[in-house]
Amino acid sequence: MPERKRVAVLADSDTRWKWGATTARRLVPDHQLTGYLLRGRATPTARQLGEVGVRAGRPAEVTCAEFLAEIERERYDVVVLALVGGAVQAVLHGARALWPAPARRPVLVTGYVGVVYEKLADGLLLRHGADLVLANSRHDAERFRAVYEGVGADAGAVTETALPFLGGAPYQPAGSRAHTVVFAVQPSVPDSRAARAYLLERAAGHARKHPDREVLIKLRSKPGEHTTHLEEQPYQRLAERVRGGLPANCRLVYGNMGEVLDGADLLVTVSSTAALESLHRSIPTAVLTDLGIREALGNHHFLGSGCLASWDQLDAGLLPEGDPVWLAAQGVRPAGANSAGPATGMDAAADDPHVHDPHVHDPHVHDPYALARAKVAGLLAAARLPSPAPYYTLTTAPGYLPGILARHRLAPDGTPQPGAARPEAGESRLRRRLRTHLREAARGVYRHGVQRVAPVIRRLGEL
Repeated sequence: MPERKRVAVLADSDTRWKWGATTARRLVPDHQLTGYLLRGRATPTARQLGEVGVRAGRPAEVTCAEFLAEIERERYDVVVLALVGGAVQAVLHGARALWPAPARRPVLVTGYVGVVYEKLADGLLLRHGADLVLANSRHDAERFRAVYEGVGADAGAVTETALPFLGGAPYQPAGSRAHTVVFAVQPSVPDSRAARAYLLERAAGHARKHPDREVLIKLRSKPGEHTTHLEEQPYQRLAERVRGGLPANCRLVYGNMGEVLDGADLLVTVSSTAALESLHRSIPTAVLTDLGIREALGNHHFLGSGCLASWDQLDAGLLPEGDPVWLAAQGVRPAGANSAGPATGMDAAADDPHVHDPHVHDPHVHDPYALARAKVAGLLAAARLPSPAPYYTLTTAPGYLPGILARHRLAPDGTPQPGAARPEAGESRLRRRLRTHLREAARGVYRHGVQRVAPVIRRLGEL
């Protein structure tokens, strides 16, 4: 029996951990997974990790330099970098320093956790140098290749796949009316207090207009927790200020998005990736236009989707359905469409029952991860892999790259700065525990500053 491949996933937030772990299972279905969390402001809590639906041991918290020491020592077969662009770039240059010549090294994989609607060139060029840069759709793959080719960089790493966590049972409507409406909120879209309060008021108003419906405000995090994006105006606190309070049929909920969608008849959002999860299951999905269709909101990504709608239209009974052509270009086919798409092939590898397809072995069903798996298998079969070759170097970006590396305590050549990789083997358990508590306290102070102090200072500055 062949030996199981060893896969390491490094993530910097709860959603990226979900993406990284489920991506690993698509690429190497039979593997031994080791998880790591990059230490930073968005390091998720145990509650957040449990909510994403990935069954795995608690990931170890590390710095960039410590992770580089780990992958040099442990000799993983595949490393999935589920990180922001700057952190990916730091690890790639660190790997280049570890393996400056062709060597037996891990296959390096990265990509995006959801809809890519901002900082396209910047984010992509920071990810260049990985062996595979995964694109969640044909549309994304074309854009990614255009960016790399536009700067004269090798675009061969770009690989079309699909969002790895799409799944769940197809929607079965109970009549022609929606009974459960899920409003999937986002930490930073929109960002102003007034806009977020408006959306919450409209959701509460929808519940009042439709007392036969249950309106669920699906939250990403609890106050004091952070996600991929900063949340300065948590909906929990805004809900305390709703005039008359939230109606009885409108409430705040947490939990795994797949489980929440199980009972949904309508998904409403500004631009959350939850829209793609909902469309995959053929659930009526509305992308709100109340605040305009703007790049800053990300809802411009859904132009042509057939899902753009306002709360007024939803109040009047509209149940938007996705346009099949647009869905196909975005790598989404509603569940039950066996011709192609992420409803197939990749789902059986996940532990989450909401990411499962019994037809995974059906040769007539398209598997969006087949090409990526073939690429990984080919790289694993090679005796040696070339040194990572990111586009950004001290020649192409001498005023940009050193700052990115320094933020992760790496020197301009990618080697760790003195003291960056702290050896803990000789430390006592008490000392390690004390450092952990101090680190958590510092994070708490930072999060309090973001969610409590910063908004007050901003309002005072507007006086």
